[in-house]
Amino acid sequence: MLWIPFTLLAAFMQAWRNAFQKQLSKDVGVAGVTLARFIWASPLAAVYLWALYQWQPVAMPSFSAGFAGFVVAAALAQILATALMVKLFKLRNYAIGAGLAKSEAVLAAVLGVVFFSESLTALGWLGVALGGCAVFLLSGASLRQLSLPVMLLGLGSGLAFALTSLWVRQASLVLGLPFPHGAAWVLLLVILLQTAVLLLWLSMKHRPTLTALWQRPKLTLLISACSCVGSVGWFTAMSLESVALVKTLGQVEVLFMLLISAFVFKEKLQKADHWGLALIVLAAIAVMWA
Repeated sequence: MLWIPFTLLAAFMQAWRNAFQKQLSKDVGVAGVTLARFIWASPLAAVYLWALYQWQPVAMPSFSAGFAGFVVAAALAQILATALMVKLFKLRNYAIGAGLAKSEAVLAAVLGVVFFSESLTALGWLGVALGGCAVFLLSGASLRQLSLPVMLLGLGSGLAFALTSLWVRQASLVLGLPFPHGAAWVLLLVILLQTAVLLLWLSMKHRPTLTALWQRPKLTLLISACSCVGSVGWFTAMSLESVALVKTLGQVEVLFMLLISAFVFKEKLQKADHWGLALIVLAAIAVMWA
């Protein structure tokens, strides 16, 4: 049951990371806000991995081509997912925009069963379904009038996050190291690759964005720190339990987002948001019992 506290930690830290990203997005472009998530996370992830080896020394990993493929795919998919979520911030308010991207739990369940040989109990599927209904309510969409740009960005971000999670889990399983060292290696390598890709892209295409991040060191560091701790939670939880259950429980992040949205950003919530919140609580209970 260790996957539960790790998931709750991840959800809490990710809510704050998204809040800080929203603040940074007012002054920095999408690619820069995405880079802020990774740029200082690499040394933090390296320190975490070093601490694990000091606590419990294990053999060094043997990297295969299959493992490298999963790491590269996960790193690129997470960059895309984060960029789409930042765009969401500009279309709807903070809680609704980030809540839409939580469609990843439903997508991860379907993709995991169809392509990754994962399985869910009936109670697990119930939790995933309840979480999907909650996402729909939080999107503010109606059957008569859907906001197509918001829905497409939300589903696109959710799909990319779902694929990221599934590939991260596969990389951890392929590596074959004991808990939690395998997840820590995957985390470090994914973040290193993401940082290198974004730094190279921005240095060639948009250097002023790097300058803008340099001029906002505290906010950038906060985003990276929250992202790193959150990723430790996600990667570790997904090495222990199926992605669908982890991500469905992880929707409690919306609990934290709604509180941040209301008390920090002073954004008003609609009645449907409260119904969505209730469904998320029921979904979390279902997957924990599953």
